Amino acid sequence: RGVDAGMYVGSGKAMEIARLAIRHKADVVIFDNDLSPGQIGALEKLINKEARSKPAEGIKVLDRSELILDIFATRAQTREARLQVALAQMEYTYPRLTRMWGHLERIAGGAPAGIGARGPGEMQLEIDRRLVSKRIIDLKRELKEIDKRKVREIDGRREMFKVCLVGYTNAGKSTLLNALTNAEAFVENRLFATLDTKTKKWQPHRGVEILLSDTVGFVKNLPHQLVASFKATLEEAVNADLLLHVIDVSNPEVSKQIEAVNIVLAEIGCEKKPGLEVFNKTDVVRNIAELEILQTLYPKAISVSAKTGIGLVKLSDAVTEKYKGGEVLLRVISSQSN
Repeated sequence: RGVDAGMYVGSGKAMEIARLAIRHKADVVIFDNDLSPGQIGALEKLINKEARSKPAEGIKVLDRSELILDIFATRAQTREARLQVALAQMEYTYPRLTRMWGHLERIAGGAPAGIGARGPGEMQLEIDRRLVSKRIIDLKRELKEIDKRKVREIDGRREMFKVCLVGYTNAGKSTLLNALTNAEAFVENRLFATLDTKTKKWQPHRGVEILLSDTVGFVKNLPHQLVASFKATLEEAVNADLLLHVIDVSNPEVSKQIEAVNIVLAEIGCEKKPGLEVFNKTDVVRNIAELEILQTLYPKAISVSAKTGIGLVKLSDAVTEKYKGGEVLLRVISSQSN
């Protein structure tokens, strides 16, 4: 059946989820979808009623966007990244403030509340809305200043050839950056290990100097709040002369990940940007048939292993060719007249 307007899933499925959560003593129920504030509230009410606990103290329901925002919040290290995540969280939270205060009773002092009287929940809601609105304005102002500095930095590199690494989260972009430039970027086998852009000079061949940048990893259905908040970070991809789409060919979901990255690139206006597919982690590929299919679909892709160094020379050659604009064979016929 289709999506249920009340709880996203039907009441029977919601009850099944509630019983599973209770049986496994879960603290959180996560949906791989975006839910409305009303759907989250209804699900929490039903699940906690079944668990005989209060929603504020019992099992919490998270949707996809909130989970990703929470992960980003734990990964943010620099001031810029923390500001970007904070803005995304505030923009996500604002329309959900009503649900957050929905559990408060509508009472006005000790006397019975009259029609239209405002209880503490409603008054607190108005206060919170003003606070969140002000915080959003402040964060946008701070990020706008950072964005201006980023633009000046990018303008200062206008004369240099700029290459940007893009790809699904955990595809190995930072490992590749380190392998090519000795950047010493943070690397860990986890989602969104890197949130900040790192740019280093790279000389793929003698006489060829390139600026190579790493970017935040993409994910399918990336929350639009994050795309907007990370505008300054994604500016590196927008202004690049060449995109290296790093693809983890060892991942069983590789085709879906390629599609997800292409969707985000289109969202930020990079769908027509010159690019080159880089098949990474070829040293740990288990399904050779899948790799062969991908190589047929992307015949110009370069197969590498950023970890072992396999294929990096071929990648350097391919980028150098793009830098030089490719080779053009000309036949010049000269005739000398008397």
